[in-house]
Amino acid sequence: MYTKDDIVKEAKELGNMIAQTEQVDFFKKAEAKIHENKDVREKMASLKSLQKQAVNFQNYGKERAYHMTEEKIKKVEAELDEMPIVNQFKESQGQVNELLQMVSHAISQTVTNDIITSTGGDLLQGETGAAMRNMPNQEEK
Repeated sequence: MYTKDDIVKEAKELGNMIAQTEQVDFFKKAEAKIHENKDVREKMASLKSLQKQAVNFQNYGKERAYHMTEEKIKKVEAELDEMPIVNQFKESQGQVNELLQMVSHAISQTVTNDIITSTGGDLLQGETGAAMRNMPNQEEK
């Protein structure tokens, strides 16, 4: 039987493995390019400033100013989205997230399948042995 500490230790090792994948490497490079690009930095700073203004306008009930600021935010976001470097960064984020989701799903599915099979359950029905034995209309074995 494993302890929580054992599992956390293995999870950290898995994290180190993931950090050394092609997907994470692509993300690191794309992230560095984002920060090195003056146009992107300026647009991001503008976006942050506009977002703060929008929150303030909304909090003070300045609806017209809020809506004008939201339009400016949409414009800056569209400008960022048109930049290939930003698209590369978003793609790299998506790839890393997809990898993490795959790992999470594999762990979850493995645990679930082990619980079902170790209790004498049915994988096809997705039921544990106890659930199978106690289903209505089941004859006693």
